[in-house]
Amino acid sequence: MNCFFAQIEQQDNPFWRNRPIAVTNGGQGTTIITSSYEARSYGIKTGMRLKEARQLCPELIQAASRPHRYAEISTNIMAALESITPDLEVYSVDEAFLDVTHCQSLLGTPFEIGQLVKQTVSKVSGLTCSVGISGDKTTAKYAAKLNKPDGLTIIEPWQSEATLAPLHVTELSGINKGTAGFLAQYGVTHCGDMKHIPISIPAKRFGNLGRRLWLMAQGKDPDVVQSNVQAPKTIGHGKVMPPQTKDLTTILTYFQHMSEKVAARLRKHHFKASHFYIGLKTEQGWLQTKARLSQATDDGQTLFTQCRQFTMKHWQGQGVWQVQVTALNPDSEQQADLFAEINQHKQREKLNLAIDEINQRYGEFAVAPSRLIDRSAMPNVIAPSWKPSGHRKTI
Repeated sequence: MNCFFAQIEQQDNPFWRNRPIAVTNGGQGTTIITSSYEARSYGIKTGMRLKEARQLCPELIQAASRPHRYAEISTNIMAALESITPDLEVYSVDEAFLDVTHCQSLLGTPFEIGQLVKQTVSKVSGLTCSVGISGDKTTAKYAAKLNKPDGLTIIEPWQSEATLAPLHVTELSGINKGTAGFLAQYGVTHCGDMKHIPISIPAKRFGNLGRRLWLMAQGKDPDVVQSNVQAPKTIGHGKVMPPQTKDLTTILTYFQHMSEKVAARLRKHHFKASHFYIGLKTEQGWLQTKARLSQATDDGQTLFTQCRQFTMKHWQGQGVWQVQVTALNPDSEQQADLFAEINQHKQREKLNLAIDEINQRYGEFAVAPSRLIDRSAMPNVIAPSWKPSGHRKTI
């Protein structure tokens, strides 16, 4: 999708169309999540501070993000794309891979299929997108970036290697500066250099990912379209705090907020966990622990107790920037503890069930622990691993 969040804001607010807008995380957000093409023409970029952006473009319009609206439109788009091919991988809220191998004879030429995708997206959402077509995922993803906005680019599979060869390796999805630094030690700075080193070099350092990177650079990405959402290895939530937060009450409020979000998400998808990661980010790095409970839980109060104990034991009053609470290896099949306080446990289950029903009807945290009245006013965000259904749908 092209400037997905900004496009939606311009479509929903007609007076903002063809004007420079920047989407921030709520009205209090100070960092730009994305911006319209009109704003980008002034040099405004994702990650830029709003104050700096206004110096470049004084008439810049700030749009508070609306994650649920973006997720709603994305869900509609992904459902429509399945009418073209069932072999669909939702890569993020604004990006997807379609494998048309099994239905190409029904859909026509690559160009006709690309046009069909664009028409389908436009019909269901009113938005534009850019399409890249090739014989493997990495080359197709690169092709989609070449002609924005509203582009359609085809790179024939037999030309993929030659097309990618002059590109710096970081142009490919999945190769960051750290990986590029490692490859540079062996003389690999551009994709075309990759075939001059043995596949064993990146494989030894990165495992199967290294083997994939070696093939990706040559236009032969072996990764297939993944249409199934895998079971979760973790379910977690984190929140950025005001810099240098040193107030214990505020820190505990953020921890309880994240504990309740994680617990509600576990219950929604019928998971429990007995291992949890708990972390505080300070100027010196992360204070962190992996809490192990004797009995698996999906209860926010139990999880918050662990967070509070961790904070009181390890936090020494230094400034905090972020909190993180993550359930590790959540499981839907749990062994009950024969010696647990059965009545108390059942009461908590009934209470959580009632709270979940109310919150699902009236909105998140319509009913919540009193401490959360003072929780962050910043809205939720869409995780990179968001999917239109299942445990990944949660914002």
